[in-house]
Amino acid sequence: MIKNNEIALIINTVDEKRAAIQDSRSIRTSALAQKVTLFTTIEGARAACIGMQHSGLETYSVQQLHAELVGALE
Repeated sequence: MIKNNEIALIINTVDEKRAAIQDSRSIRTSALAQKVTLFTTIEGARAACIGMQHSGLETYSVQQLHAELVGALE
């Protein structure tokens, strides 16, 4: 999805598990290659959301969107 330019912004936080760290590196590398904005900390993502809201953009919780989608399919 990153390589197909279907993603505009990535928030990727990682726990200390080896597989998660490897996945995170792959995501960061792809984001950099495609010039996709990437945040790796909750604090950075929160600041970005606040900035977007102040500039008039609407932000969405992925969890909220997923719950609405699941509810619509039931």
